[in-house]
Amino acid sequence: MVTDDRVTYRHKVHRCLDVFAQMLDQGAFDTTDGMTGFEIELNLIDDDARPAMRNAEVLAQLSDPLFQTELGRFNIELNARPRSIAGRGLADYENDLLESLGRAAAKSDSGLVMIGMLPTLTAEHLVLENLSDNERYRLLNNEMAGARGEQFRLDIHGVERLQSVSNSIAPEAACTSVQFHLQVPPEKFDRYWNASQAIAGVQVAVGANSPFLHGRRLWAETRIALFQQATDTRPEELKAQGVRPRVWFGERWITSVFDLFEENVKFFGPLLPFLSDEDPIETLRAGGVPELSELRLHNGTVYRWNRPVYDVAGGRPHLRVENRVLPSGPTVIDLLANAAFYFGLVRQLAEEERPIWSRLSFAAARDNFHAGAVGGIEATVFWPGRGEIGVAELVRSELLPKAHAGLDRYGVEPAVRDRLLSVIDERCRLGRNGASWQTESVRQAESRGLSRDEALHAMLLRYSELHRTNEPVHGWPL
Repeated sequence: MVTDDRVTYRHKVHRCLDVFAQMLDQGAFDTTDGMTGFEIELNLIDDDARPAMRNAEVLAQLSDPLFQTELGRFNIELNARPRSIAGRGLADYENDLLESLGRAAAKSDSGLVMIGMLPTLTAEHLVLENLSDNERYRLLNNEMAGARGEQFRLDIHGVERLQSVSNSIAPEAACTSVQFHLQVPPEKFDRYWNASQAIAGVQVAVGANSPFLHGRRLWAETRIALFQQATDTRPEELKAQGVRPRVWFGERWITSVFDLFEENVKFFGPLLPFLSDEDPIETLRAGGVPELSELRLHNGTVYRWNRPVYDVAGGRPHLRVENRVLPSGPTVIDLLANAAFYFGLVRQLAEEERPIWSRLSFAAARDNFHAGAVGGIEATVFWPGRGEIGVAELVRSELLPKAHAGLDRYGVEPAVRDRLLSVIDERCRLGRNGASWQTESVRQAESRGLSRDEALHAMLLRYSELHRTNEPVHGWPL
């Protein structure tokens, strides 16, 4: 139920946090290693490559619980069935995703596109009326707009510049991403989260796929800047006071998963005051597994790029790192290659005796994240022992061998490992990912005399055709 008693709700969130601490002390968590999951956000387009505001009708046509609503009426989400990546797990993911997307394309009368941001979106599309018909989205909008007390402003400096204003959080719906979930034992959670933060800049650089917004060429992964600004609930005076933004990289390495949940409760006010009937203390005393609904819901409204997740499956609580830095697409094979690179690299870095975060400052990791989002595969980052180095060179010379070793630790079949990581290697060798393919395609179209709008339209139609082939983007013709 929704409550107007914010004091009661805050107390409930703190009560859940206390129970979470007790559960950590008691060793109550599942310690299964290598279980993973994917969430993939999709865009709907019409025959003219414009956004199709039809997700309710499309979901009704699909009638498939794996597909769910998303923030905008032109978005839906595909949730892959969780599995271990040992053996042929990653290959099984690929087959399942291709089958699900193929089934959806056959049933839907709207086109489905995996891309970081639809290049044909305009400000007129990103308005309150185009939020999905869902009570929580409307309440979230009301709470965030009320907290800000003024218009949401966009000011993105990239190759070109975009300035815009909005009265709602609707521009956030332009950001379509993929989230990788990795189940982690509590005692190792800090190592996996720290490792995820350390490589976030490299991840986003190699996987960038969002160079255009409202007709402007901005960052290689403009989705990062848009998400940060479109959900910023702080008026100017709170920014000046150092209040943290809800889209947050963080500010320090951690020593326990509790650090993250505690920071979320300490630094951020609740946005969605939904109260459950559960008394988590009584549930724990009775030998049950608390849902911790209020803490989980609050945690879901703090948009860390690597988010801690508490969940219950099969009657056992567990913890996951939710890696949120990457855009959707371009193809299923590209997505699985990104996943293999992330899972393998983070495993190897987390297990090393001298961890990367003992040699890399948190500020440098944050700067790398910004550099990777702006520059994409041509970005330069800082790496211990290498100094300032191009992302592509760093990946090929040092990080891909670590990703190989990490996938071996998980027991990934060598043929599966090599096929997926070779996609990352070739992407870096050629310097071509989704963002660079999009920008070069538009540049060539404009050189033939097309306007920017015409070039973006033609590029998206071609992108839509090629992304269905499941050929990795580095091999797409221009």
